Amino acid sequence: MDSNQDNAINVNELAEPYGVKLAAEEVCMLGRFLDLLFQANTRMNLTRIADRKQAWTRHVLDSLSVLPYLEAAGAQNMLDLGAGGGFPGLPLAIVRPDLPVTLLEATGKKARFLAETATAMGLDNVTVLSERAETLGSPDGGGRFAWDVVTARAVGPLRVLLELALPLVVEGGYLLAIKGERAAKEIEEAAAALRTLKATVESTCRTPSGTIVVVRRDGPIPRMYPRRPGEPAHAPIGGTPRERR
Repeated sequence: MDSNQDNAINVNELAEPYGVKLAAEEVCMLGRFLDLLFQANTRMNLTRIADRKQAWTRHVLDSLSVLPYLEAAGAQNMLDLGAGGGFPGLPLAIVRPDLPVTLLEATGKKARFLAETATAMGLDNVTVLSERAETLGSPDGGGRFAWDVVTARAVGPLRVLLELALPLVVEGGYLLAIKGERAAKEIEEAAAALRTLKATVESTCRTPSGTIVVVRRDGPIPRMYPRRPGEPAHAPIGGTPRERR
């Protein structure tokens, strides 16, 4: 893979349906990030996408689709929960160098990739934490109610994600979740979690590669949430008796 291919791909033509316009320098930096991603992918499993054009649409532009909501929130900081290969956090950090971005990734080797990539690209606005969301968002975890916006992409069903993310968000702040075609069903299944965690789905927006779900944290979250690591996924709030066992 080579970032020189991006001239032939015409990135801004791909970006137009997302409502995104990129400067030449941003295209260059985002292409450099894809180079580093594909290089690291030969050593660890970061992406199943091998085609560069698909990587632009399904990774980079999918990530940048939340940018208008991030800006509308007036965020002074953000956290990307379950950052994995760096999406959506690193593309957002590249186009918003003024915004402090924390990448949360529990898997050590992926967290090291993120830290090394941020350093190699000179992204001084990026901090990487290798920790579980349940731990960071606990009353003694050091990250409870610390971020204006939390983003998440491919981090489990919404009713599970809400418990992981909302304790990290300031009251009045937002979770911006990039979901798939089941977004409406996931919102329906998350009704109990939304009530319990004092949150509201403000809007949804279909993009060429996903669905953005905008969740606002409206009120105080009971101290018991998030529960112990692994418990939100094994026994979701409002889950069936089988799921809660």
